[in-house]
Amino acid sequence: MRILKEYLVSPDKLKKKVELVNLSFETTKELSSGETIIGQERAIKSMDFGLQIKKSGYNIFITGLTGTGKTSYAELSLGKFAKHEEIPNDICYVYNFTKPSLPLCIELEASKGKELKEDMKKFIEKLKEVIHTVFLAENYEEKKKEIIKDYKEKRNQIIEELRIYAKDKNFLLKSTTSGYITLPMIENKEITNDEFETLEETLKSEIEENSEKVQQKALEVLKEIEKIEKNSEVKLIKLKEKTGLSIVKYFICCLQTKYLTNKKLYNYFIELKEDILKNLDIFLPDEDDDEDEDDEDDKINSLKRKTEKELFLKRYQVNLLIDNSNLEGAPVIVELNPNFQNILGKLEYDNDKGSLTTNFMKIKPGALHKANGGYLVLQAKDVLTNPYVWESLKRTLKSNKIYIEDIKEQVGYVTIASLKPEPIDMNIKVILLGPPYIYSLLYDKDEDFRKLFKIKVAFDYEMSSNDKNTSKMVYFIAYHCNKDNLKHFNYEAVIKVIEYSNRLAGNQDKLTTRFNELLEIIYEADTYAKIDNSEYVLGEHVQKAIEEKKYRHNLYEEKVYEQIGSGKVLISVEGYKVGEINALSVVDIGDYTVGKPNRITATTYMGKEGVINIERETNLSGNIHDKGLLILKGYLGEQFAQNYALTLSAKICFEQLYGGIDGDSASSTELYVLLSSLSDCAINQGIAVTGSINQKGEIQPVGGITEKIEGFYDICKIKGFTGSQGVLIPKKNISDLVLKDEIIEAVKEGKFSIYAIDDIKQGIEILTGQTAGTKDSTGRYPEGTLYHKIELRLEKYRKELNCTNIKQ
Repeated sequence: MRILKEYLVSPDKLKKKVELVNLSFETTKELSSGETIIGQERAIKSMDFGLQIKKSGYNIFITGLTGTGKTSYAELSLGKFAKHEEIPNDICYVYNFTKPSLPLCIELEASKGKELKEDMKKFIEKLKEVIHTVFLAENYEEKKKEIIKDYKEKRNQIIEELRIYAKDKNFLLKSTTSGYITLPMIENKEITNDEFETLEETLKSEIEENSEKVQQKALEVLKEIEKIEKNSEVKLIKLKEKTGLSIVKYFICCLQTKYLTNKKLYNYFIELKEDILKNLDIFLPDEDDDEDEDDEDDKINSLKRKTEKELFLKRYQVNLLIDNSNLEGAPVIVELNPNFQNILGKLEYDNDKGSLTTNFMKIKPGALHKANGGYLVLQAKDVLTNPYVWESLKRTLKSNKIYIEDIKEQVGYVTIASLKPEPIDMNIKVILLGPPYIYSLLYDKDEDFRKLFKIKVAFDYEMSSNDKNTSKMVYFIAYHCNKDNLKHFNYEAVIKVIEYSNRLAGNQDKLTTRFNELLEIIYEADTYAKIDNSEYVLGEHVQKAIEEKKYRHNLYEEKVYEQIGSGKVLISVEGYKVGEINALSVVDIGDYTVGKPNRITATTYMGKEGVINIERETNLSGNIHDKGLLILKGYLGEQFAQNYALTLSAKICFEQLYGGIDGDSASSTELYVLLSSLSDCAINQGIAVTGSINQKGEIQPVGGITEKIEGFYDICKIKGFTGSQGVLIPKKNISDLVLKDEIIEAVKEGKFSIYAIDDIKQGIEILTGQTAGTKDSTGRYPEGTLYHKIELRLEKYRKELNCTNIKQ
């Protein structure tokens, strides 16, 4: 028993006792709210630097496990930092009078975009009103009538001259609905065609000759009338432009004066003036607007004209794409659905009688437009899984310009004629959030990623369990009690939460930073406190929340233990057996980790096959497990094959295992069962084992140690305690023990034991109760030791095998 006690782990080392030495309180109600981000000093420092540097390519990738607070920290830190930065410009799109298919982008100081939009609206309304008034005024009408009168007088005078000329040639100039016609006369009297045919040939020839002269004169007159008519039209246009110019020029000058510093907008106003002067009729009422429209067709035509005017006047509107008037600092945009259009913007279309139409007012912003001059937060996985978003985002970051594109063009579809809005100059810092594996993939496989995301902000999944961090954890609980309107936690409940954090970290010297999982327990404990009508959340409520959460997820575990308890899965927890051992393992089912013991058996016999792993032969083992077996062979060779070749055949099997196995945590266990079979020394079945080995026989730490121990403890509890049961673990894993209180009490009472070792010989001595042995000066193990028995067995195999070979 001296050997056993030497390696026993004392109960006080099975879980860290949490002490809040710097705080004195009864409930968190007495405490102020603390920091929401704890234990991420590296990430905070990296983030601060990433936000400070303004050079191209210094975008940020925040990486870490889910639940470590990446997203909440990004929003919080960006919000604080952005408040002290300049508010970016407003962005507007206006009509391009030179190239209508290429809308112009206008940038103005924050809040000026809204003013421009309103100013343009008032400008058009006022212009319509004033133009209507001026063009209906007597002064304009008189000038217009004078031009028309002058035209009519000249026209009538020319026609009268034509009439006199025709009469002189014995022709009558007669007005009809289709124009003027000439009719021959004799003695000032019209003649008909019949009468014309009865005339003498000489007279007929004279009339025909005069008819040609009159027709020639008529053509000259018509040309003269056309000339006069064009001159009159020009005069009317000039009158209209002159009258309109004074009005339009005044209003345009007012706009140009207000926005004098914006050269691009100033030039736009010049083009605006020219376009309005060309289209003054749009601002005037139709001549028949004041007439009664009893006819249905007239009503339809009038409505059509009004609609056409309204559509035409839309070219003078302003599309305020981005309005930053309500910002306090730079924008911070978190895009939860980063599809192509939500990131890069889009053009909307109207269905007009089966045809798709659009205009510059249909340009809609994306997240890049909204975040311009600030920060855009995206989930890396969502960006990568949405078609064409990642490549388009990289292209935008490289060019520092935002193009509004049609996704159909990316796909290669034939697109309808559309607009090509002028690209917008971009100044954005993009923050991507994602797990470490996405960062590694992008860094390794995408060269652009290295150039564009030069700042890595790594969130740790754990932090040191020191007084500073435990105090912060207490304030963290107080913060969420206040923020989420929860019942406050008493001292014992706070201790339970910190212990649970310790357990999630899987190390006595660490606390988890997966705060989402802690918040689940905090919220659920609050619910149980409300069910109990308790004023505060007590330790029992936290404990119940932890146990109930486990109960919701551990159905698989119960089924496994049920099969072991019923004997369907063969696991012995008492007595001694040769070539059999219980290995500690864990099964990760996604939302829960099950500690599950496995029975390993070994058979050894004469032969040259060496050590064979049945799982490997049947393709049920992974690479790491296979590596562990090769290490095991290396240890055997060093210990027992320095003078002669290792001649044996051995098979190792994980019994009743059908789903495969990986990892090297069972390599020491496989070695123990193999040593047991070779030495014919029985192993205590009440002690389960875990730990990996190296070729020198040193025991190395493994993962999931707490779950492994608790799994075997539960099996012993089901089958019944004998007082000699326990587990054998690597000494290096002692600091990883965060066992439940029930096991700690069992250890104190002597019902369950935990042994920690750092060498394979220590383990085999505990399991068999026999001394392993140390080589003497001759290179052999002392007689009576377990390793000496193995030497004798191997020598027997070698000699018998040699004899067999000689006989053959």
